[in-house]
Amino acid sequence: MEDTYTVPAPRTPLNLEVSFKRNYAREETKGTLKNISITGAFLEFEGGEVRANEKLNLVIIVAGRERKIAAHVIWTNSVGVGVKFMPVNNRDVQIVDDLIYFVENSRNDRRSVMDTIFKKVG
Repeated sequence: MEDTYTVPAPRTPLNLEVSFKRNYAREETKGTLKNISITGAFLEFEGGEVRANEKLNLVIIVAGRERKIAAHVIWTNSVGVGVKFMPVNNRDVQIVDDLIYFVENSRNDRRSVMDTIFKKVG
């Protein structure tokens, strides 16, 4: 029997407000994505208990457009949950990829502005 340890996908730090709903719930809960990868994310939130193995429907707003993606809770702690994305089709994967690209590009744009400022000051 082989040990098939999989290395987690690289995480991109972010601070993005989202809302989510448990599959059986009527009300949305607000939270914050603190890091994200193509396969999952860490969702920080207050109030309400979410258990491992629950299914969530995340609502993410990227560039003014609302995006929805299904996720499965893998683990929990006192401040949030680790979720694995459950893409239904390639569009769902593209949504997450677009968000990562958007976050990383914003970070690179800021870095470029700071580099320009430092060059002028130095």
